[in-house]
Amino acid sequence: MYDNICKYLAENFQEDLAIWLLGSPVKLTELSPTELSNEPIRADSLILLQSKNLILHIEFQTNGEKKIPFRMLDYRVRGHRRFPDQEMRQVVIYLRKTDSELVYENSFKLNKTYHEFEVIRLWEQPTETFMTAPGLLPFAVLSQTEDPTMVLTEVAQAVAGIKNRQQQRDIAAASSILAGLVLNQSIINKMFRSEIMRESVIYQEILQEGEAKGKAEGRAEGKAETTRKLAINLLRIGMNLEQIAEVTELSLDQVQALQQEVQSF
Repeated sequence: MYDNICKYLAENFQEDLAIWLLGSPVKLTELSPTELSNEPIRADSLILLQSKNLILHIEFQTNGEKKIPFRMLDYRVRGHRRFPDQEMRQVVIYLRKTDSELVYENSFKLNKTYHEFEVIRLWEQPTETFMTAPGLLPFAVLSQTEDPTMVLTEVAQAVAGIKNRQQQRDIAAASSILAGLVLNQSIINKMFRSEIMRESVIYQEILQEGEAKGKAEGRAEGKAETTRKLAINLLRIGMNLEQIAEVTELSLDQVQALQQEVQSF
């Protein structure tokens, strides 16, 4: 899913996220959900970061879900139980514009129990907010704009100016993937070269995951099988078909066939 990419950004560009969400470059470190409970709620989009006096709980969501308000209450209680003296900021960030009323829910109510949390709908946020730091650039195309193509052009220019080559590749890959929520692949391909995807940590981690799984199952896989597994992993995280074809160099027909295979499980 797209929120997996957001999770990668939040975990690797924590200071950028802190400036955006907290208003200052608070030094944060990752906090495992298992720190709050031996049986944490399964939430792939869940991100927990902490400083000396604060826990920042972020959830990136592509679509609204009815269970989110309760989940926010549950983690707030868990956080208080484990760290009673720390403040907890909770933010749900919605990526894709929708008319669903669920993306406007910012509280949980049950009889006399009431809990509030913050909600950010990216399509209502000013574009300039995300042009100020590398870790925020991939969100710019999802912001409040009538011309996402122009915004992606500006993002590509900003990415080209990043001096750290690895960081440049990772931000380019993340920007390309998230842009798939609002733009078609032909436009995205004009901004970012497909080989950038293959050079990014995001791509390499997915590739390594597929290779590790193959080794664990005791199979000696050739290049074709490794590519197949990579395409399946990309399908599972929500990348669109055109992007997968670009990254893996498979034909669109081959990717569509793999999609049908995944959906049949």
